[in-house]
Amino acid sequence: MRKGWCHRSIEFFSEDPIKGVLKTFDTNGDGKLSRKELKVGLKSLGVRFAGIRAWRALRRADANGDGQIGDEEIDELAKYASKWGLSITTY
Repeated sequence: MRKGWCHRSIEFFSEDPIKGVLKTFDTNGDGKLSRKELKVGLKSLGVRFAGIRAWRALRRADANGDGQIGDEEIDELAKYASKWGLSITTY
């Protein structure tokens, strides 16, 4: 894990757990992640600079340009998030 980007150790074994965690950030239940939901979720994981990371992630994964990450775009978001060095340990 790259030091300095995250306060927690969360170990990802594949991108599927990442998608599961990202989907929990959808607080309004509309099936899409807004920048605000993504920022709050990343902050809850202890990711530093969560606002900037959320903005970059949205720019990277929002293929249709609607300002939200839908189910069809979550794969790209998961790939991008996996490069941050986060790790999720599942028990």
